[in-house]
Amino acid sequence: MRDRTIVTPYFLERPVPQLGAMARVGWTVNEPVFAGDTAQVRLAQAHRPIAAFVAEAIEAGDRPVSIAGDCCAAIGVMAGLQRTGVEATLIWFDAHGDFNTWETTPSGFLGGMPLAMIVGLGELTMAVAVDLEPHPPERVVLTDGRDLDPGERELLDGSDVVWLRDPRALLDQPLPDGPLYIHFDCDVINADEAPAHNYPVPGGPSSADITAIFTRLAGSGQIVAVSMSTWNPDLDEEGGTEAACMACLDALLECSD
Repeated sequence: MRDRTIVTPYFLERPVPQLGAMARVGWTVNEPVFAGDTAQVRLAQAHRPIAAFVAEAIEAGDRPVSIAGDCCAAIGVMAGLQRTGVEATLIWFDAHGDFNTWETTPSGFLGGMPLAMIVGLGELTMAVAVDLEPHPPERVVLTDGRDLDPGERELLDGSDVVWLRDPRALLDQPLPDGPLYIHFDCDVINADEAPAHNYPVPGGPSSADITAIFTRLAGSGQIVAVSMSTWNPDLDEEGGTEAACMACLDALLECSD
């Protein structure tokens, strides 16, 4: 299966030109023109091209890979999968839960809400903009999630989302049946090793742990789509975080270039 990659060089609406500059040969760079009265409406301008790219890749027999500066881009990936009738289990690697709504968030940060949006909870403007139907929560695995807000934790506990606190359990336990969509927020990696994030969280698995997990997932042959939410290049002066994160992505995609 050929991988087709789209890079959206933004953190929400803030340009991150270093992400566009890292694009490898053959990668598509998504440069939306943001327009609209609210952040949610403006961000949809970035998600619509992702959804179209994913659907086109799947229909061509390829595997879509989305790289962006924030996790909201995963909304576009899931919408693209739905357009082609792919019913995947979403495994969401993240130090955070991204399961807040306007009622639970202490900060109002949209980047802390996309997983809730994907299952049909909370603010749904971005989901509606790409025609995303709520994804069944029982087909979502949040793994790690070591930093949750109190209301977010309560919402997660009351949902059918599987919360797998230790990603290393995926090395041994049976994987879900059928297609898998893997979302990789790079801040899941131990912050001592990969600190260049806007919201680093102490602890977490090492890059070696994540690489081993991703190698197992790749070996299953079940992965139909991948998305990655990146580090902050402005904070990565020596490039160590980028190197660790890209090595993990390459393991997930079984590539070494």
